Amino acid sequence: MSKKKAGNFTPYANEADVIGIGSLMLENRVDRITISGDVDLTADKPGLEQARRLHAVLGEIVAALEAQDLPDQLPPPSVQTIANPFA
Repeated sequence: MSKKKAGNFTPYANEADVIGIGSLMLENRVDRITISGDVDLTADKPGLEQARRLHAVLGEIVAALEAQDLPDQLPPPSVQTIANPFA
C-alpha cells in the first residue's frame, strides 16, 4: 500500500494506492474508492492546503466516474466461505 499525493492518484486504477489527508484515508479500488477517518480543515494555511488536496482528489474521482458508462448499481461482492485452516 503506497501513500501518494493527489496528483499521483488515478481513481479506480488499482487496488493499492492510498492518499492520506490529515487522518482521512482515501483507498483506491478498481470498482470503488473507500474514504475513512477524519480531517480538520482548519481556518489557516495548513487547513487551506488540506482542503485544496481533498478538492483535487474528489475532482479526479468525479471526472473518472463521469468518463465511464456506469451501471445503475454495482452487484454485491462475491463472498466465499472457506474451511478454517487453523482448525
